[in-house]
Amino acid sequence: MKLVYKNQTTAAECRLLAEEKEFDRAFYGKDRKDKLLTIAWNRGNFQTVHIDGIRYDFPENSLLCLMVNQSFSFAQAGDIVAWQFNRDFYCIENHDKEVSCVGFLFYGSSEMMFIKLNEAQQYKIDLLLKIFVEEFETIDTIQEDMLRMLLKRLIIIVTRIAKDLFVDKAVTDSKLDIVRQYNLLVEHHYKTEHRVKFYAEQLNRSPKTLANFFALYNHKSPLAVIQERIFLEAKRLFIYTDKSSKEVAYELGFEDVAYFSNFFKKMASVAPTTFRKNKSTFITG
Repeated sequence: MKLVYKNQTTAAECRLLAEEKEFDRAFYGKDRKDKLLTIAWNRGNFQTVHIDGIRYDFPENSLLCLMVNQSFSFAQAGDIVAWQFNRDFYCIENHDKEVSCVGFLFYGSSEMMFIKLNEAQQYKIDLLLKIFVEEFETIDTIQEDMLRMLLKRLIIIVTRIAKDLFVDKAVTDSKLDIVRQYNLLVEHHYKTEHRVKFYAEQLNRSPKTLANFFALYNHKSPLAVIQERIFLEAKRLFIYTDKSSKEVAYELGFEDVAYFSNFFKKMASVAPTTFRKNKSTFITG
């Protein structure tokens, strides 16, 4: 089942997929033109998912939020229910006050967040899924508004569940908001701004305050967030494109190629040239 709503005037698009055995996404290939965020629900048994060449365990009855620029494939795609939508349909940045998911579910950590559902949560999302199907099949003047309302409800539910699972009670909403804003700023500026000081100034906080917030949130330093985002993009460029180390370095804001090579080797334990030549061995199967 693949249900698609598309507004030809505004290019707003929302999709619902289920039991699609060929469902995947290749951002650096066939799917680059489709700027879609994805919420994937594994309704089947435990399986694996490859995201940007890395293999992850995808537990049964779990949710996974995936970015526009991530390439992914599932071992059992037919067991996946997926909601996909573009910025024109619902911009999570512009509507963050409504859903509070930016910098958390999306544009968050480079680590994958697998959100395990209990029976009551499964029932709630399954009920919402049924309503989604009805609205996709009801073509009228308010269809887009109805689908957008349902999508917003889905995001809010997933955000609440994820917060209960992954956010320590010591992290207040105000502190989490700062962490989320930081993550989003990094997503927008990591290619040009590599220092914590820049982001701290944007948030009117000191680097020390940010470090304290992150220590409560996920025991990761603000600098590590920047470095991991740069490293993730470097790996993507080496895996999916033919760009040289020099080209990748310049694209990621490194004026000194040797400095970039040292940075990459520190993060990957191998030099960029070695990674590029043997990239298939670094893609876990």
